[in-house]
Amino acid sequence: MSTELTPAQMDSYFIGFTPNPLFKRKPRIITSAKGSYLHTAEGKKVFDGFSGLWCSGMGHGHPKIAEAIQKQVETLDYVSAFYMSHPGAFSLTEKIASLAPDPLNHVFYSTGGSDAVDSALKLALGYHRLKGNAGRTRMIGRERGYHGVGFGGISVGGMVANRKMFSTLTLPGVDHLPHTFDIQQMAFSKDQPTWGGHLADDLERLVALHDASNIAAVIVEPMAGSTGVLVPPVGYLQRLRESCTKHGILLIFDEVICGFGRMGANFAAQRFGVVPDMITFAKTVTNGMQPLGGVIMTSEIYKTFMDQPEFTNSVFHGYTYSAHPVAVAAGLAALEVFSSEGVADKVKEKEHLFQELIHSLKGEPNVIDIRNVGFAGSVEFAPIAGQPGIRGHRITDALYEAGYYLRWSGDQAVFAPPFDSTAEELEALVEALRKCIRANA
Repeated sequence: MSTELTPAQMDSYFIGFTPNPLFKRKPRIITSAKGSYLHTAEGKKVFDGFSGLWCSGMGHGHPKIAEAIQKQVETLDYVSAFYMSHPGAFSLTEKIASLAPDPLNHVFYSTGGSDAVDSALKLALGYHRLKGNAGRTRMIGRERGYHGVGFGGISVGGMVANRKMFSTLTLPGVDHLPHTFDIQQMAFSKDQPTWGGHLADDLERLVALHDASNIAAVIVEPMAGSTGVLVPPVGYLQRLRESCTKHGILLIFDEVICGFGRMGANFAAQRFGVVPDMITFAKTVTNGMQPLGGVIMTSEIYKTFMDQPEFTNSVFHGYTYSAHPVAVAAGLAALEVFSSEGVADKVKEKEHLFQELIHSLKGEPNVIDIRNVGFAGSVEFAPIAGQPGIRGHRITDALYEAGYYLRWSGDQAVFAPPFDSTAEELEALVEALRKCIRANA
């Protein structure tokens, strides 16, 4: 396939979450990737400091996962997701359940993170209805939260730019907790900030306003990634769990970013010592090599759906590509790599080095905050007056030209390095960013 793209070809593709005219003036066309590196159409090698899109932490083109995908296509390319299944789906479910905290032992599959979130919201509503609590319909999200791009996800999400164009059709009956970030109290915190646990108590205010009998679920990212790595304050998630338990409200952790090693644990639930009622997952479950997502739920939720008349569909919800055989094969291989290569332990061993390297940027021009947990981090820059986001773009664009990729997110450079990153690679990445920060002061 030719890497030379005509203007008509460039114009035919509408790319999401991208300023398209800017991209098409200066396109980033990747022709191959291996391990921690991307290779561009111009022949340049770029260190992927963002693991694709939070999803390729075990390295691009991992041979064990690639082989599993190839074999599966030749054996069973597709089987109906309704009234049928295949052995791999049950094997993957067993593996995921073994990695999740007890009693989250059952999995409902989707095709990615956005529909995993919408599935979790529907399962929460269905659970309460089956328990005779049909009045429990209100959902509670959090400001600055990201829960995908479905109407359910943007409704409980709290990122203004994702909501404003579509606000007329966001779901009614949704409230939001305050976000957990206060730069005056938390600037340059390493790992969990000590201030802010009390912010979880706003849930009690919403219970007093609406009454618990009307609230179905609370959904949060344990670590809010898309908004710039907002790390939960000490005690925050524990207080949410206590309030939800007290009032019979389901607690959903959106771990699409956090799950499978990024936090130095199987899931953030284990990293932070809090067990929710449901966990959404995607991304690293297949190392980004096939689209797959899902919801892990407690036995209580699962059994409630199973306790219905024999010939009734257990839930009137599902996807054509739920537990797609090829995606499942990728998931089984990826989680075998995850376990056999000790991915979570690798991250835990190297996260202190990563933390010290990224925080060495404190004091550089226009750096106003640095946040990190596990193998996730963000460096935030003071905005140019009247031009929000431009400084961040200039710095990350210069960094890409220097052979390193970090996510541009407003006036932030966001890190999600590959799990196999060496000390030398991490140091080189941070030093390259330092030069770009100084060059764009």
